Amino acid sequence: MKDEFHYRALEKMYLAAPINEIFKPRITVSHERAEIEIKVDRALFHAAGAVHGSVYFKMLDDAAFFAANSIVPDRFVLTTSFVTYLTKPISSGRMKSIGRVVNKTRAQIIAESVVYDEHGEEIGRGNGVFVRSKLLLADALGYHDV
Repeated sequence: MKDEFHYRALEKMYLAAPINEIFKPRITVSHERAEIEIKVDRALFHAAGAVHGSVYFKMLDDAAFFAANSIVPDRFVLTTSFVTYLTKPISSGRMKSIGRVVNKTRAQIIAESVVYDEHGEEIGRGNGVFVRSKLLLADALGYHDV
C-alpha cells in the first residue's frame, strides 16, 4: 500500500511539472518501471517535418527517471548522465516510452528506456545514471497531491 501511494504521488508530481502542459503526457509508475505516452503533435516537429530529438530525449529520460525514482521513497533523484539513440523518425500517432531499472547500488541507479511508435516499433532508446538528491520528495511540486 505504501508503494502504491509512492507510485501515484510520483505520477502526480510528473503531471504537475509546468513543462508537461506542453506535452500532455500520461504516466504509469510501478516497481522499477515507468511508462509514458504522448500524442505526436506538429508543434513538436523540427523543420524537416518529424518529431524533434529533444522530445525523444524527454520521453526516454522521463521514463528511466521515474523507474529509478520508484525505488527511492523519500528523495528526488537526479539524472547525472543519459545516452540517447534515435533510431526512427516519427511524424504522427503516439509515442510511448518504457523505462526500467537495470542496476542499483547504494550510490547510483542505472535505468534504460525504449520509445515506441503506436505500432510497437522501436523509434529510440537510451540509458542513464541516476543518484539520490538532497531534495525531499515531500518538497517537490505535486508529490502529495494524491
